[in-house]
Amino acid sequence: MPGEQDQPQAGSSLAGVDRQDSEVNWPWAPGGVRPEAGAPGPRSWIQKVLEQVTDSPLQWLTPSEVDPVAVLAVQRYLLEEEPGDIIRKRSRYRYDVTVSDGVYQEKCFLHPRLNFLVSKNILRVGIKMRIFRVSCLYNEKRLGQGILCIDNVDCVETLDTISLATPFRNSAHQEIPERPLRGGKSHYLALWNNEDPYGDIWLTNKQPEEYNFNNTRIISLAHLEMIWTKRTNYPALLVRIMHKSRLRYYGKPDKKMIEPYQTFLEVADNSGTVSVIMWNALCPEWYKCLQVGLVLLLQDYSVKKSFPFRLQPLPVDPQIKQISTMEVCLNLRDPPTNINIIPEGQVKPEWRLPKLNHRFITRSELDDMPEKQICDVVGVLVFVGRVQRLKKRENGEDFWSYRWIHIADGTSDQPFIVELFSTSQPEIFENICPMTYFMCTQLKVVRNNNQVPKLLYLTTTNESQIFIIGHRGQPYANDTKVKSFIHWIKTKTDSGEMKNTVIGGYYPYPPVPETFSKYSTSVKVQSLLTAISEVRKEIENLQYREQKRIAIQGIITIIKYMPRSSATGSSSASERVRNVNQPSTSQTAIKESQSQELDGKQNQDDGSVSCQTTCTSLSPPKKKRILQGPFAKLVPVPQPETSAQTRENIPDTPSIFQRRESASTGIKWKARKTLTHIWESQLWREKKFGLREHLCYRFVYPESIPRKFNFEHKNFLIQQYNCQPAKYKAPEGRPPQLSDFKSAQSLGHFEVTILGLNHERAIDVAFLPLYCPEDIRTSQIDTLLACMNYSCVYPQAVTDSERMPGPRALAGDIIKAVTKLDRVHVICILDICNLGNNKVEVCLHKIYRPDNR
Repeated sequence: MPGEQDQPQAGSSLAGVDRQDSEVNWPWAPGGVRPEAGAPGPRSWIQKVLEQVTDSPLQWLTPSEVDPVAVLAVQRYLLEEEPGDIIRKRSRYRYDVTVSDGVYQEKCFLHPRLNFLVSKNILRVGIKMRIFRVSCLYNEKRLGQGILCIDNVDCVETLDTISLATPFRNSAHQEIPERPLRGGKSHYLALWNNEDPYGDIWLTNKQPEEYNFNNTRIISLAHLEMIWTKRTNYPALLVRIMHKSRLRYYGKPDKKMIEPYQTFLEVADNSGTVSVIMWNALCPEWYKCLQVGLVLLLQDYSVKKSFPFRLQPLPVDPQIKQISTMEVCLNLRDPPTNINIIPEGQVKPEWRLPKLNHRFITRSELDDMPEKQICDVVGVLVFVGRVQRLKKRENGEDFWSYRWIHIADGTSDQPFIVELFSTSQPEIFENICPMTYFMCTQLKVVRNNNQVPKLLYLTTTNESQIFIIGHRGQPYANDTKVKSFIHWIKTKTDSGEMKNTVIGGYYPYPPVPETFSKYSTSVKVQSLLTAISEVRKEIENLQYREQKRIAIQGIITIIKYMPRSSATGSSSASERVRNVNQPSTSQTAIKESQSQELDGKQNQDDGSVSCQTTCTSLSPPKKKRILQGPFAKLVPVPQPETSAQTRENIPDTPSIFQRRESASTGIKWKARKTLTHIWESQLWREKKFGLREHLCYRFVYPESIPRKFNFEHKNFLIQQYNCQPAKYKAPEGRPPQLSDFKSAQSLGHFEVTILGLNHERAIDVAFLPLYCPEDIRTSQIDTLLACMNYSCVYPQAVTDSERMPGPRALAGDIIKAVTKLDRVHVICILDICNLGNNKVEVCLHKIYRPDNR
């Protein structure tokens, strides 16, 4: 169950200790894996390691030679409980990792203690990886060779390209459909959520076929409602699909269900509408084939009393009766359901099946729509945000996938703002991009007119469906509002307005209310305020692309303006900055004593910790590589000297050594010429050298910056702002760098230092105002506080006579506003997000002063 945790494991986790992991309960067996005799081709490192681990009496091995391998696939599945399990597993899910050494591919089982490398997107496809410890285990329920288990790894850099031509050493690993290495499950799950169908078990080959109705007895839904409790065999149903829900995965480790899926269909005939539930193995067979609007003939179904707490979607036709006393169940057995798709050409008028009736609204009409109203929208995408993830439960391990999008329809200067959750249509959700015609159904209005700025956006529901194809031939193409949109878009096809579209980046929506008291009533968290000492833990607990909003108290002591030229440096420079100033997520796998030892060495210098990473103050010979695994130990590695070019790419801030020199010699550090705006309070000068901890999260990564959309590189940009794929796909040609694309921000960003109320800890964060000088509507954004309020919504339009401030002038106004907060206790709202690969984004969203709490 989500949220259940394992008890701590006793014993050493260092390599070389022979122990049996009580969490995994592997069926250790004598013997091992042996390659086929006379295998052709060059010597394979994978094959050599398999031979060595077979001969090892301990069933595990630290290879004498470690050759790098390429990661080709990372696949997730649910592992059911086994008879010998005593201690509950820390995680329900397991991962199979496919690697290649250039000679063979091998599908390996990832030790469960390394799951965090996947959940934080450190171990991902397309990287070079070194395996420092392996073991061998067997699935006693299957015939064949043993499974190579990865116990300890070091994830290195991303590779430019990987050959997919290498064969599998074990031919069983390429069987179709793909099966997990362990357990009885027949399929893999999507890597980042449970709602998306993934893998080759999901069929798409069901087509409409002519059906002979001569000997078929049909019953209406209204008649079925009257008789269903009196019999068990029912005549056939002839219905049209009006709504289709997203998939629901309900698998649990203690359940032996092979394909535990469920989906709802709302179907209707001329007498009523009812919910149809499709269960288990029928979902992989039929889910992707059943589309809204299709006519179905259902036979050999069962009927049960409806679930009392489920809310049915509103009927498409209000004159059709909504039947809520029963539900129709479709199963592969008990009884085995018979489903036929009837061609639209065979549908007779006398059947009087209802037609689809869309509830399209325009953007100009949205302002008057009441809260929770259901509607459909159509338009062109002008902004597509990155895919993010949201925990379903506070302490669970399941996530929703979602992204923010803007849709323009020509009826208003403002777009639809849509919170788009995954609709179990990954082929569309993962491929949407700006300048695309887009339609979304069953959206719910979210609004709050009692806060400033007013909150107004749309969010998807359980029955929402999305479409990006052309409108010709679609059933909604004759709708008046769709025709109006098509007419409008034809006038904008060649205009620069439609080409000025944006993709990805940090998107701070929804905005928080104007007062902290309103904010406190709008959030649902266990603790409203987070201490600065707890921020590091909050960040370390984040998983890949998980975004979270927290509130901290403090004092603004520094604000620096970083122009766009400084903000959009090369990704290689950002990587160097990350390696120096942010901790590797793999540190969670080493002992606390090792971390404390490093902290102690730094504290001995001057009693303060000047930056987040404890390793930054160590001299090069003392630096260590931290292996990523449960059996990890510190291994000395040579450290290259920092080149002059590398030093030039580091952001313009004094290092820990520069600050110490300043304290001892009295030399005052001065900003470079590129930093034309900076303010530092006297309080900071007094307290900065006595801090117990200084967290450095001020850096802005290329992934955090929204980019102008370039249709020529559409596929690259789409990939960058999606989650990492489960399987490697070779790039088309030499891909560009994300930093090569023009930023949609003209103002740059700010670096803000927040000092804790007790003057013991501080945190550096970034502030990214979404300011565009081409848009005169943003000219009202003239202070830091107002800028946060309106960073994602559209302020009221101003007249042409009003002065349009430039970026530097606006930056000066923002810094001037912050100086008024000197020594003032404020509440700061922070958006934190794990971007993967040890990159963390911490952005300042809002400052609450004492007068607006």
